[in-house]
Amino acid sequence: MKPSEPTQKPSAFMKALKPSPQLAAVIGPDPLPRTEVTKRLWDYIKQHKLQNPANKRNILCDDKLKAVMGKDEVTMFEMTGLVGKHLS
Repeated sequence: MKPSEPTQKPSAFMKALKPSPQLAAVIGPDPLPRTEVTKRLWDYIKQHKLQNPANKRNILCDDKLKAVMGKDEVTMFEMTGLVGKHLS
């Protein structure tokens, strides 16, 4: 008889979360883990050239991102906290 292997609980970061309608406009409507949400946000930011050229750590929000972030410019550190409010 084999000893049963311990089951690992999946990380909270890997749990698929549903985006709000504002966030879904940027990353799509499907539930995603936080890691994938962040990846898709950065893809959107780079595709639309929304990094501040003078300081690459700052993101200049277009209309879609402004609906999520609530302001014209955010730092990449602020972004994760603001996006968390749009996941459930």
